[in-house]
Amino acid sequence: MKIVGLITEYNPFHNGHQYHIQAAKEVTGADIAVVIMSGDYVQRGTAAIMPKRLRAEMALKCGAAAVFELPVCYATGSAELFAYGAVSFLDQLGIVDSLCFGSECGDLEGMETAADILLEEPEAYQTRLKDCLKQGMSFPSAREEALTACMETEPYSILLRDPNNILGVEYLKALKKRGSKIRPYTIRRKGSHYHDQDLKSPFGSASAIRSLLAYSGCALSGVSSAHTFENTPFVNILGELEEQVPQSCLELLKDYHRVKYPIYQNDFSLILKYKLLNKRPETLPRYMDVSRDLANRICGQLNDYFNYKQFCELVKTRDVTQTRINRALLHIMLGIKKTAVNEYLENGPHFYARLLGFRRDCEKVVSAIAKKSPLPLLTRPYDDQGIEPAGRKMLTHDILASNLYTSVVTDKYKTAFENEYNQGILKI
Repeated sequence: MKIVGLITEYNPFHNGHQYHIQAAKEVTGADIAVVIMSGDYVQRGTAAIMPKRLRAEMALKCGAAAVFELPVCYATGSAELFAYGAVSFLDQLGIVDSLCFGSECGDLEGMETAADILLEEPEAYQTRLKDCLKQGMSFPSAREEALTACMETEPYSILLRDPNNILGVEYLKALKKRGSKIRPYTIRRKGSHYHDQDLKSPFGSASAIRSLLAYSGCALSGVSSAHTFENTPFVNILGELEEQVPQSCLELLKDYHRVKYPIYQNDFSLILKYKLLNKRPETLPRYMDVSRDLANRICGQLNDYFNYKQFCELVKTRDVTQTRINRALLHIMLGIKKTAVNEYLENGPHFYARLLGFRRDCEKVVSAIAKKSPLPLLTRPYDDQGIEPAGRKMLTHDILASNLYTSVVTDKYKTAFENEYNQGILKI
């Protein structure tokens, strides 16, 4: 049995994701695709538009054999931390033969070259990087410029301009850093660009689909716009999505609309403000992605806080990306500290494999993981016997973050609260 690993967010699941599952098995010759997925918060520094179990169910119905949750400290980290957390998880499962990821370029050789340079950091790269940072460039822009200076072929030099290429290079770095036996593959992304807001049949971007779903939840989410979104019938939105998402996903979108989703950044506005009101400039740099300059800016601008999204835009500066600001504020809200993440990386980086769900016809893969992986297989979060102290801390943090998300869902849609400790695994 050959197994391919997929690193995903499915925010939300769409046709491109189903294509990825199918193509990954074809390209790698795998029998089964195992997914490691971000939980209720994603790498761009926001809450997912819908709960993790709903997204996991979509993936299972569309061909994934099993879906595992990536711990929140990695799921909300920088591209490098996200990639290392996800790759190391697949590596520690002990049964994954290959990793297949999407990219804008589809050029594994070029990405391997870029990964080698970024790992080795030759003198020319370091010098150019420092010069660019001194000029006030953001770190991603400075890194792209330094990489360009070190790569001989022009097409390779623009690899770090597209988000999937960036993550792909980080996956390759992580595999090399770990000396992993997992073999990498990449497939070219089809259809819309990652950030495209226009739906292009049949492969629209997740960004475009999230924007469309904003019409269905604007009145509840507090998203400001010149348009009157709440007057748009949801049946019309479903019609728009018919060519963008698999039929099984469309049914779930219909069943759980304004029951479990959509969830937006501004739904957490009061929670974030409460957290910030309890902080001082000298304490904020303890949290991931928060520098001293950013800490001072956050506290200095707090009187002008209106909502979560507005405040993210307010504290942004020219040399810091919006995504970095999003992540910093999310880490403050969730209490993700640098010392804790360093502890996890030094002692793990993983301590358990948290299973969200699996297909009944692929149950053998779950049994294989239980036998071969050094990680305890968690089917219920309270079953933490045999997990070392750092792992129990990580698990407690994951549960708290999920319960916070669920609290927002239940408050917004007036549904019953489902404590994370009582959640079982999905079986499709």
